[in-house]
Amino acid sequence: MESMIGKSLDSDAAYMRRAMELALLGEGWCHPNPMVGAVIVKNGVIIGEGYHRKCGELHAERNAFASLKEPAKGAALYVTLEPCCHYGRTPPCTEAIVENGIRRVVIGSKDPNPKVSGRGAAILKAHGIEVHENFLREECDALNPVFFHYITTKTPYVTMKYAMTMDGKIATRTGKSKWITGEKSREYVHRMRHAAMGIMAGIGTVLADDPMLNCRLPEGNGRNPVRIVCDTHLRLPLQSRLVQTAKEIPVIDVCGADPDPGKKSALEQAGVRILCCPGKDGEIDLAELMRRLGEEEIDSVLLEGGGTLNESALKAGIVSEVDCFVAPKVFGGRAGSPVMGTGVDEPEEAQIFQLMDMHRTGSDLLLRYRVPEKKNTGSESERRDPDSCLREL
Repeated sequence: MESMIGKSLDSDAAYMRRAMELALLGEGWCHPNPMVGAVIVKNGVIIGEGYHRKCGELHAERNAFASLKEPAKGAALYVTLEPCCHYGRTPPCTEAIVENGIRRVVIGSKDPNPKVSGRGAAILKAHGIEVHENFLREECDALNPVFFHYITTKTPYVTMKYAMTMDGKIATRTGKSKWITGEKSREYVHRMRHAAMGIMAGIGTVLADDPMLNCRLPEGNGRNPVRIVCDTHLRLPLQSRLVQTAKEIPVIDVCGADPDPGKKSALEQAGVRILCCPGKDGEIDLAELMRRLGEEEIDSVLLEGGGTLNESALKAGIVSEVDCFVAPKVFGGRAGSPVMGTGVDEPEEAQIFQLMDMHRTGSDLLLRYRVPEKKNTGSESERRDPDSCLREL
C-alpha cells in the first residue's frame, strides 16, 4: 500500500478510514493482538502513519511516530483502537502520545482488555489531551471480532466455513467435492487460512481428501495456520501429507480417551503433537479443546470440517461465525449436507443466525453469518443492512 505521508484528506472520517486501511495490513501477522492502524495529522497533512505489524513488535501508534517527517507537537492522532496504557510485550502507547506532544486523539474502538478498557483514554485526558472516543466505532469494531472474542472469553473465535451447491450439497452422491466453487472463492479461502491461527478438520475429511490444510497465496505472501485434526481414535495415517509435513507446519492431532500408545508414539516421532481431550463416551470434548487452544494463545480457528464435525461444533457451542460459499450448481440426489446428524423435528427448533454480510466471489456467493448468542465485537449496534453490502471481492 502506497504511503499517504505528506498528503491531506478532507475529514476526520477520511483519516480514520485511512487508519483502518493500515490496520488491515496486519491481518494474519499480529495474532493474538488486534489489528490497529494509526495516522498522525498536522495542519491538515499526514505526517506519520503506521500499523501493528507483528505480535511482539511496536504497536501502530509507535510505528506512526517512527515514520514522522516532522515533530508531532500539536498534531492529531487517529487510531482505530484505544491506545494501550500498560507494559506488556511493548511499552504503553499512551506514554509515546504524551511525549510527542499530541494535542488531539480520535479513537475508534474501545479496548475490551481490562488492563486498558477506558484507562488509555483517561490517561490521555489527564494529560490535557483532547480525546474523541467511539468515532466510527462500528466500522473499527468490525476489524477485530477475533480479538474482542478472544480477550473476553480466552477461547478462539471459530469460523465454520463450507462450500455448497444451490441445493445444499457439499459433494456428489459419489463423495466427490473438487471443485464445487470457482477459482475466486478458493483463493479467498486461502486468505481466510492466512488470517486464522489454526485450521481444524475432522479425520473423515483427512482420510477422504488427504489435504495439506496450508495457505497457498501467490508468491508466498500468506502464513500457514496450525493444523488441527479431530481424530478420536488416532486414525491419522503416517503417510498422510499432514504427517509428512508436520515438522515444517505444526500439526495437532486431537484424540479422545485412551489413545493407542504405539500409534501415539509413531505420530509424535513424525513431529505430530498429540492432544487428548476426552468427553462423553470417549469422544472429543470440543469446548475443552477450545479452552486449551486459548491457553496457547491460539485466538482463531477456521473450521473446515465435514457435516459430522460441523454438527458437533454447533452442538458444543464453539462456533462464532458461519461462512457459506454458494456455487451456481445443482447436484441433486442424496449427497452430503454441510451439517449432518439427526437434525430438528420442527422448523421452529432451527438454530437462528444473523446475516452479517454477503459478497460475490467470482460466480459464487459468500454469505457470512454471526451466531447471535456470541458477543463478538465491542459494539452493541447492529451492522449495516447486508443488502447494501453485496459487492465483488
